Formats: sequence, C-alpha cells, structure tokens
Amino acid sequence: MKIQNIRGVGQERALPTELGLAMHDFMADLFPLCRSITGNGVRETLADVGKEIPLEIHEVPSGTQVFDWSVPLEWNIADAFIKDPSGKRLIDFQQCNLHVVSYSVPIHKKMTLADLKPHLHSLPDYPTWIPFRTSYYRENWGFCLSHKQLSELPDGVELEVCIESTLASGSLTYGECYLRGDTQDEILISCHVCHPSLCNDNLSGLAVATALAKAMAKRPRRYSYRFIFIPATIGAITWMARNEAVLQNIRHGLVITGVGDQGAITYKKSRRGDAEVDRAMQHVLRYDEPGHRVIDFFPYGYDERQYCSPAFNLPVGCLMRTPHGQYPEYHTSADNLDFVKPESLAGSYRHCLSLFDILEHNETYINQHPKGEPQLGRRGLYRDLAGQQESKMFELSLLWVLNMSDGAHSLLDIAERAGISFATIHKAAVLLKQHGLLQAVVF
Repeated sequence: MKIQNIRGVGQERALPTELGLAMHDFMADLFPLCRSITGNGVRETLADVGKEIPLEIHEVPSGTQVFDWSVPLEWNIADAFIKDPSGKRLIDFQQCNLHVVSYSVPIHKKMTLADLKPHLHSLPDYPTWIPFRTSYYRENWGFCLSHKQLSELPDGVELEVCIESTLASGSLTYGECYLRGDTQDEILISCHVCHPSLCNDNLSGLAVATALAKAMAKRPRRYSYRFIFIPATIGAITWMARNEAVLQNIRHGLVITGVGDQGAITYKKSRRGDAEVDRAMQHVLRYDEPGHRVIDFFPYGYDERQYCSPAFNLPVGCLMRTPHGQYPEYHTSADNLDFVKPESLAGSYRHCLSLFDILEHNETYINQHPKGEPQLGRRGLYRDLAGQQESKMFELSLLWVLNMSDGAHSLLDIAERAGISFATIHKAAVLLKQHGLLQAVVF
C-alpha cells in the first residue's frame, strides 16, 4: 500500500491510525531488501522511496575522499548458505538476509563445524533470534544464526559453506528530497537506509521521513526542507563533505530513527543543547507525549554526532522512542514488522509535524501600542461579561503576547514563559496582528 493511498483518504485528512497503517505497509514492502552501506539493496530501497516523493539519487564513487574517510568498495550479495553432506540448506540467506555478516567477502569451501564456529554469531540469551552483525571496514566473513540453529548443526561431518558476494569498486548511494521554501534557510531531516530486515532501527525512520516529505510538499513553507536518506556514518560524512556550502543554511535539523516501538519518545538534544529545535521539540513533547524523556547530547549514537561535530556544530537533534541498545530486540531478527506499531509511527509523525509548525511560525513581534494595555474590548477581543471561564485562557494568551512582544522575545519564548501551548500563543499573535496590534520583526 502506498503512503498516498490510504483507503482513498488524502494524507492531510487521514486518521492517525490510517496513516500509521499506510507507513507500516510501506515498511513491509521494503523489509525483504538486503540493505548495507552500499549496493543494490540501497538502490532498490531508494527507488521505492522515489515513487512516493521527488528524490534525487546521488552516486559517490568508491575511493572518494570525504574528510578523514574514503568511500568504501561496493558490496553486493546474491546468495549464501551452509549445507549438510546431503545438500540440505541448514542456514539459508534466501530465508533471512540477516544470516550473513554484512560486507562478508566471498567464500566457498567445505569445513568442519569446529573450523566454522569462529565465523558463527548467535544470541544464547535469546535462542530463537538471529543477530545482526557487520564487518564494513575490515575484510572478514561470517554467518548469523539463532542459538537453536547453532546447537543443531552437525559435528564430525564436512559442511559446505558458501557466500556468493562481491566487494568491488562501485559507489555509495544516497537520496535527497529538497523542498524549496520562501527562504534559503533550511530544516534538515536525516534517516539511515543501511540495515537489512530490521524495522524499528532503520525502516521506521525512513517511513516517517517519507510521509513527512509528502506532507510538507503540500504545505506553504517559510523554510526550505531537505530530507536525506543515507547510509549511517559514512553516508552523513559523505553528504557533508559534498555539501559544505549548504551547511551554512541549516537552521534546524532532526535525525529520525527508532520511532516505531511502543516506548515513549526520547529526544536527544543537539550538541548546542539550547538550539531552537531543542526547545521546540521539548515544548511539543511537554504537551503531547506523557512520559517522554529528553537527554543531553553525547558523541555516540546515530548521525546527529556527525552533524554536531565541532567544525560544524549544526543544530541537529535526534528523535527516537526507546534508545538504541536499550531494548533486547535491537539489531536482531525480533526487530520485525510485529515489533513496530502503526500507532507509534503515527504518533512520531504527528510530533514532527508539530515541531515544524513551531519552527515555521516562531516569529518575533513588536507591540504597536506598548503604553499600557490596548483596549481589547472595543476590538472584540475581550469577554463581554466577566466570569466566562472558557475564554479566560485565550485572553491570558493575548495579554502575554502583548506584554512580551518587545522585539526581543519570540513566540516560543512567550509560550515557555507563560506555560501555554505554542499553538494557543500563535493563534493569539495572529489575531493581534490582524487588529494592527503587532508587527513582525524582520531579521
């Protein structure tokens, strides 16, 4: 099911459950593809994303120097197995693409279980799960299998071991969706596309980012939006190395990952800690996500650590639910389509749109009648009768905006000071502006 075809309902009008189901279906389409940091799995994934949103595909040749790194050789895999003497596949890449250590070099030989065991990876604590392992930057090979499968491998016989892969000069592939706004100032949204059949840690961020790009393409935009779909670490480094001139335009940024499990939202602040995106996301979560957590930046995790590296120090935070490594399903076959919930995807999507709303409308105003309160009653902005509680909070919002609109305080500043939602403060500002009581500051 495509994201735009939600039971005949347009995305902007879709119920949260319907949109969550559509994103989940999109993930199901992508789930079987064998992605890595390079290769045809990434290309196939981006081709499917490109059916949903306008996506420019970039190919960066192997060996290209990108800061202190170089683009690696391209890896592709056709097949892999471990067979018993009768020819029966005991471990089969065609059944689960997690079975092969990503970036394994090719091998085809017969060996005993004793010789094979150093190349086998399992999880004794979770005997039916298959781990996800990689060897990106060191030539090696290996198989991942459940501990149950490991215990059932026959000893004392020769096993046929085959990994039909290639590691050759090629390119690193990434996708970019750029939505031009009224200004060149940008909001950067980044997600990674380098894991095989893992849903929360990979596909959830990709699905939510795709849906967000589709939604923002239909909306008026003060900011320009740049959505990038990249391999983790080397992809972000490559993108920045090729786009240093663009980095100066980034005013806000967000890495989206691990947003489909049932945990409450965790927001990791940018290295700056007090960037506008940090404050705005905390404001969103304060009103919309009970039990959320906000954590300080630390130089480990996802690609926020690349964007926040000291030479750039971009205002980029990270949105996730349960942080990586803090749920047992992380980097295992248990991170599957059942683990990710449509309602969690929809909630994460909604939080991001709320963030964009704040960033888009967080303007600074000057009160045009600052000597005492302007008379709101004759402008129809005050209660006709005292004691009408239903309008009391909105009237308080009007007074807060008037009092704090001195050219030095943004609407987010006012919302935080007043303890009132940004949406209510913004509504008050729009009304006051319509009545000639506010004028926006142009920086």
